[in-house]
Amino acid sequence: MSRIFSAIACNLDVHILQAAFPLFEMEMVEAIEWSFDSLFKVGTIPDWFIELVKEFSDHNRLIGHGVYFSLFSGKWSQDQQNWLDQLRKLSGEFRFDHVSEHFGFMTGADFHKGAPLGIPFNQSTLAIGQDRLARIQDACNCPVGLENLAFSYSYEEVRRHGDFLNQLVESVNGFIILDLHNLYCQCHNFNIHFEQMLSCYPLERVREIHISGGSWDNGTANRPVRRDTHDEAVPEVVFKYLEKALLQCPNLKFVVMEQLGTALDSGEKQYLFQQDFLQMSHIVKSFEENFPPVPVNSFLPPATFPLHSKPVEDLLLAKQQMQLSAILENASNLDHARGMLNASDLKNSDWHIDQWQPHMLKTAMDIARKWKDGF
Repeated sequence: MSRIFSAIACNLDVHILQAAFPLFEMEMVEAIEWSFDSLFKVGTIPDWFIELVKEFSDHNRLIGHGVYFSLFSGKWSQDQQNWLDQLRKLSGEFRFDHVSEHFGFMTGADFHKGAPLGIPFNQSTLAIGQDRLARIQDACNCPVGLENLAFSYSYEEVRRHGDFLNQLVESVNGFIILDLHNLYCQCHNFNIHFEQMLSCYPLERVREIHISGGSWDNGTANRPVRRDTHDEAVPEVVFKYLEKALLQCPNLKFVVMEQLGTALDSGEKQYLFQQDFLQMSHIVKSFEENFPPVPVNSFLPPATFPLHSKPVEDLLLAKQQMQLSAILENASNLDHARGMLNASDLKNSDWHIDQWQPHMLKTAMDIARKWKDGF
C-alpha cells in the first residue's frame, strides 16, 4: 500500500525557496517536483541546491517535470536530442520517481522561446507523441507521463483531450498529471461543469495532481478568459476540485503545488503560498484517513516497447506549426489572424480552424507574444 505525498514545485529560484523554507522546517514538504530542464538559465548550480535535490532523490521523493522538450514538434531537432542527453545524465545522478512533460509544442523558433500550444488529434501526432514518450522513458528509465493542457481552441478539442492523452501514454504504460487549475481554465472558457470535464479523462492513469493559481485575460467581446499563469494564489474552487478528484484517482501518488517565483516577491505573497500548501496538505491527509489509497498500477514500462532507430517526423505538420507560430506572433488583430490562417496550410486540415473560438484565438495570440522573447 502506498500513500499520497504533498509536494512543491521547487526550482533554483530565490523566491520559491524563501516561500518554501518554513514548510521544509516544519517537515511538511514530502516530495519536490524539479523542472530539471530550466537549468539552461543557470551557469553554475550551487552545491546546496544539489544537496536539496539529492536528499529527496535518496528517499524516492523526487519527481522530474520537463518544460521545453516540445513533444509534438513535427520535425526532430538537435535541441530535443540534447534535452534527452541531459535527462539521461541527470537520471544517472539522481533517482526520479517519475518524469513528465507538458502536452503540446513550443511556438518559438528558439528552443526556449515559445508558447506551449495544442496540436491536431490525428494518427500522425499520435505516432510522434508515442515516439517521443518512448525516447523520454529510454533516457530516464522510470515511469513517464504527460500533463493535461490548460488551453484549447474549441469545445471539441476539450472533449477529446483526455482520450488522446490516454492513447499517447498507454504504449509505455505511462501516467497523466491532472492539473486542476488547467481544468478550471477549460471549465470557465468553454462553460463546462467540472464533473463533466473529469468524465473525459482516464482517471485510473492519474499519478500526479497539480494545483496552482492563474489570472484573467480580457479575451474578446467582454468575455474574460482564464489563463494558467501560475502567478496568483490558488482559487478556492480548485481546492474543491481537489476534494472531488481525490475520490476518483485510485493510482494517485503525488499532489503538487506550483507557483512562479516572480509571483512570490513579497512576504505577504510567500505567506499566502504557505497557507495554500497547508490547506492542500490538509485535504490530502483528511482523504487518506477516510479512503486509504491502494494503487494497482506502478506505471513502470512494459518489458519491451518500440523505439524507432530514427525519430518519427511529419514535415507538413512542422510547416503548419511554423506558419501558426508566425501568425500568432505577428497578426495585427483577430481579423488579420483569421485571414492569415485561411491563407495557410492549416485551412481544410485536421487543425479544424473553422471551429476555433474567437476568444481563444485571441488568447493564443497573447500567449505567443508573451513567450516570443522567452518567458
